[in-house]
Amino acid sequence: MPDLSLIILSAGKSTRFGCQVKKQWIRIDDAPLWKFVAKKFTDLYEFENIIITAGTKEISYMKKNAYYTFVIGGNTRQESLKNALSLVKTSHVIVTDVARACIPNEMIQRIIDSRDKADIIVPYLSVSDTVVYKDETIDRDEVRLIQTPQLSNTAVLKEALEQKEIFTDDSSAVKSIGGTVFYEKGSIKAKKITRYDDLNELACLSEVKNTTFVGTGFDVHQFCENKKMYLGGVEIESPFGFLAHSDGDVALHALIDALLGAIGAGDIGELFPDNDDTYKDLDSKVMLKEVVTFINEVGFEINNVDLTIMAETPRLSSYKDEMRRVIASILKIEPVKVNIKATTTEKLGFIGRKEGVAVEAAASLHYFNWKRI
Repeated sequence: MPDLSLIILSAGKSTRFGCQVKKQWIRIDDAPLWKFVAKKFTDLYEFENIIITAGTKEISYMKKNAYYTFVIGGNTRQESLKNALSLVKTSHVIVTDVARACIPNEMIQRIIDSRDKADIIVPYLSVSDTVVYKDETIDRDEVRLIQTPQLSNTAVLKEALEQKEIFTDDSSAVKSIGGTVFYEKGSIKAKKITRYDDLNELACLSEVKNTTFVGTGFDVHQFCENKKMYLGGVEIESPFGFLAHSDGDVALHALIDALLGAIGAGDIGELFPDNDDTYKDLDSKVMLKEVVTFINEVGFEINNVDLTIMAETPRLSSYKDEMRRVIASILKIEPVKVNIKATTTEKLGFIGRKEGVAVEAAASLHYFNWKRI
């Protein structure tokens, strides 16, 4: 097995990207950017291990998308890298940022082929323009623009990162402890995605696949005395509420499951476990807002939703329009794209006996189309 591991740093918050979608979740055809970058490397070389750093809220969903090794990142690039390096057993490791999506294959191969030339192999670009630093013109031939991926002796890189100083790249850390550096010619094609407009400058990024995703959800709660009733995000006039860990809004719970189901992200219990006191009596609108934010951040937009509320009591016809407005506002879609239906079960079953309410929900979503803007 080749004695080389790959680390892809993909735990950033994308604060400079300027988009509701995190850049690591922008879709290239059908793949999120982090998976697209991983495939570029794995198609070229057989790595012993592929380690991808992830945000705390995203790591579970990443694991559903691919069978790599995932590790939670830190608050800084350096912390994320240290977390990933703790899993590296090979003598050498190549580290790249997910934001460099179009690195030419020949550049990657040259870096790998140079692995024994120094403690770290660093790609760079020369500067063709005049360079002024602190009002003084300096020799541009002495200036290098540093890129990734960088290939390191694993032991040396681990030692270098144990310092308290924060470094902007791996080579700076290695140099600080006297490690050797070999500069390999990089490529202008290996441009880093920092802001949204950068996407349109990268020719290797194909358009988003036009796919519709559908999910369904179902939930049921029995009635509970001495508790307010909330349904569809609206307070309902009733002598009882729902027996539940949260506020028991069975309609929003079913809707959350439908939305999560559409993107393959599990169910409401995985995000809001009923044995966690954090969610005790929580407003379900807060949960729905958090789910919508997550859905948007990982690259999806909501088309429409449809809910069927099955209840013998209370009567809901006067509340349906308000439910539509509340839900549409949270989902960031037009009210006409939120359909609310209320029906009885003709006095059959526990619903017919007025013991509780059940709700069935359906949702359709699509990928965020970054080429559209």
